[in-house]
Formats: sequence, structure tokens, C-alpha cells
Amino acid sequence: MRVMVQKFGGTSVATKERMLQVLEKVRGGLQNGCKVLAVLSARSGDTNNLLALASEWSDNPDPAESDVLVSTGEQVSVALFTMLLKDAGIRARSCTGGQIGVRSNSTFGKARIRSIDTHAITALFEHYDVLVVTGFQGVTEDGRITTLGRGGSDTSAVALAAAAKAELCEIYTDVEGVFTTDPNLCAKARKLERVSYDEMLEMASMGAKVLEIRSVEFAKKFKVPVLVRSTFSEAPGTLVTQEEQSMEQIMVSGIAYDKDQARITLRSVRDMPGVAAAIFGPLAAARLSVDMIVQTPSRDGVTDMNFTVSRKDLRRALDIMTAVGEGVGGIDIVHDDNVVKISVIGVGMRNHSGVAAKAFAALQAENINILMISTSEIKISCLIEEKYVELAVRTLHDAFELDKSSYLED
Repeated sequence: MRVMVQKFGGTSVATKERMLQVLEKVRGGLQNGCKVLAVLSARSGDTNNLLALASEWSDNPDPAESDVLVSTGEQVSVALFTMLLKDAGIRARSCTGGQIGVRSNSTFGKARIRSIDTHAITALFEHYDVLVVTGFQGVTEDGRITTLGRGGSDTSAVALAAAAKAELCEIYTDVEGVFTTDPNLCAKARKLERVSYDEMLEMASMGAKVLEIRSVEFAKKFKVPVLVRSTFSEAPGTLVTQEEQSMEQIMVSGIAYDKDQARITLRSVRDMPGVAAAIFGPLAAARLSVDMIVQTPSRDGVTDMNFTVSRKDLRRALDIMTAVGEGVGGIDIVHDDNVVKISVIGVGMRNHSGVAAKAFAALQAENINILMISTSEIKISCLIEEKYVELAVRTLHDAFELDKSSYLED
């Protein structure tokens, strides 16, 4: 049995007219000889409306009950769409996450998938050609509904594709694929034909909104090919797949940026063993994620510690740093939330030298100061002032000639 997974986001199912376009995509999968798992998000705006409703009823909504409420958005989508399929003569039925066998932990609001009952999928496909599944949700071992967090429908789709050994997982959205950078900031942005799992992971973690990061992790782990494409056009889209030798010939694949950044500087910290643990231990205990970290050279026994956190975590992080200040030398705390992280990404960096130098020179030429730097094997990230983000994106895009089909070092 050949299986294809197709996931449709909130904008794709927002109206009946758009759902009829989705129906044609599903029909295309059937015509290719596949059974189809159609994973649907809630209609655009429904999730936010349900969250607002919860806040009207309770000052502190119970997370488990919020999941029961919010999950109804996806159930509306799958029920309505299945009606359209049946009216079109297609053997279809709707399924909740629990009915299709998606088991999760009990971290309500941001649950993790633990397993998927493949027997449930196989048994249902004996009677139906299309299973219309609620994305974004699962069920605990004791039968409680959970949601997987924002973007969880992508994760649902890829996880189901892995479980069903699907030939392909198509992620339909309102863009035509993965671009070299944000087309809203750079008119020269070019759609990529294919991108590696590692590159897509970096792009997702650096702020690219095309795919949710956990879905890419699933795809990489289980080697699920993912095709990102538009519901509203016949454009071929972008294939997210295993790294190939041809990909390594391209020095840089894309430029990503992340505005959800705030920098904290701890001045005059004692330069001695244990100080870093004293600073970052309480942040970890509070489940605050720290991104970039830079420590300046010691001077007269003291140093400065710079690090970044999410803007939404800034106030909590500052409160924690104030509380631990006396233990690390009576520190002076400074913060700045008018910063952006911009990243140059490409698996070809492993085999090409000079990427960092070229990026730094390009930013220097536009008088853009680099506040912090972090690197990985396939990524170079720079923290800059937010007012320069558009200029920096266009400058780096031009520097690596990403509007062309590839950029090879001379």
C-alpha cells in the first residue's frame, strides 16, 4: 500500500472555497495511486479565538482543559473537509489524534509525541482512501487530549508520515517553498529546489517560519522526504531531504534572521571557577533558554558575561540575575532588546573556507556593527542592532550571490 501525507495549514482551510482547492490536491494524490493521510490545522484565526475565550472564562486557564478547548479548532476543520470529500464521492473519514493512534506525554499545551499506532492507520485504510486527521493533537496513555504547541500540525504530519512509511510528506502553506531569505525583506530572494535537513533545522531555529523545528527533527530522524509547496499554485515547491554531495558544492544556501532576541550583559563578574554555573544554573532551573554566550577577557580579576534570551523571557531573566548578583561579585546588569540575530547558513561551509570573513566584510562595508558572534559547522550568526536587519539581510544575500542558482568560491 502506497501512502502519501498531505498537511494543510490554517490559511489553506480558512474558507469553503479554499477547502475545495485542498480537495483537488488530495484528489491528485489519489490519482497517483496513493492512500492519503490529510492532516489539517484549525481554520485561520480559530485557535486564537479559542484561547481568548479561555481567558474570558478564567484568569488562569487550566492547561489540560485549555487543550480540550483548543483542539476543537482542528476538529471543525477535519469534519467540514471530510463532508466535502464525501460529497465528491471519495471514501473518507475524519479522525482525531487519539483515533489515529497518536500517543503523547502529558505536557499539556506543548506535548511531545511518544508513539503512533500504525495498526490503526492500516485498519482504517482497508475501508477508506482518505483519512482526514486533526493536526496539532494527541492523547495521553490515560486518554486525555493534548496539543503539541504552535506549529504542531507540521509535527503531526511528519510523524504520521514516518509511522505510515509514506513515500512523501507534502506540507502545503501560503508560500511556494523555502526561499534563500525572507522575500518580504529582499526582493532578490530565490526559491530553493531542495535543502538538507540540517540546513532546514538551522533556518527554522534561526527564525524562518516555513516549517516548525520539531517536524524537521522528525523528518531527519526517520528520513522522511518533505515537500514544502503552496496550496494556491502549481509551483513545484522545495524538497527537504538528506544531504547530497551536490549540496556541499554550494557555500551558502540561505540567510535567516530572528527578532526574538534580547541581550543581557553582566559587568564586573568575578573571573573564577563556578561563576558561569552560578549564572546559568538558575536560568536553566527556570527553563529559560540561553542562546549566544560571550565572555570578555579577564581584567583585574573581573570579566563581562554577555548572553541572549528570548524577548518574552527577558524580565524573568533579569529578575533571576538580580537575585544571583551578590554571589558572583555584585554585578552591574545591562540589557538591550533592540537586537536581531542574523545567520548565514549552508552545508557547504564544511568544505569552503572564508565564509565568516566574507560575511563580516560585507557587514563592515555597510557600517553594521557586530555585537556578538556564534558559529556551528554549517552556520554563522551575528547579533546586530534591530534597525539594520533589512539592510543586513540584503547585504549578505548580495554578498553570497544567492539570487543565482548557486554560489561557488572562485
